[in-house]
Amino acid sequence: MRIVVQRSGPARVEVDGRVTGEIASGLVLLVGVGRGDTEDDADYLADKVAHLRIFADEDGKMGRDITEVGGSVLSVSQFTLYGDVRKGRRPSYAQAAEPEEANRLYEYFNERLRAVGLSVQTGVFRAMMDVHLVNDGPVTILLDSAKNF
Repeated sequence: MRIVVQRSGPARVEVDGRVTGEIASGLVLLVGVGRGDTEDDADYLADKVAHLRIFADEDGKMGRDITEVGGSVLSVSQFTLYGDVRKGRRPSYAQAAEPEEANRLYEYFNERLRAVGLSVQTGVFRAMMDVHLVNDGPVTILLDSAKNF
């Protein structure tokens, strides 16, 4: 699994002009599921996201995690994180999980975040979505359960 983590102020996702998820502040997650990913990958990344210290502490340093600052999560499925453009100019998505399995693990991942007390809003799986956010900082972190980066 791969996740782009963005520390965010107000954020929302819209499908056909209708808001499907919205947060005041916290994290916007673009979540991609790859072939062969398992619940262990989702568990690892849920724990990493919940305890990623990228919020300011009393000294102004990144010393707090989202659970400590009372932030929310806007989680958006994003199979294009597995787009491979090493050959040619059109991305290949051969390494992205099949939709049914991707949705299962995406939902499982979101439930793992909820299990630690986080409020999680989402987009709509496989829909064309408009994601609006204020990237706070900006702070953007890349996570990969295979630890490729």
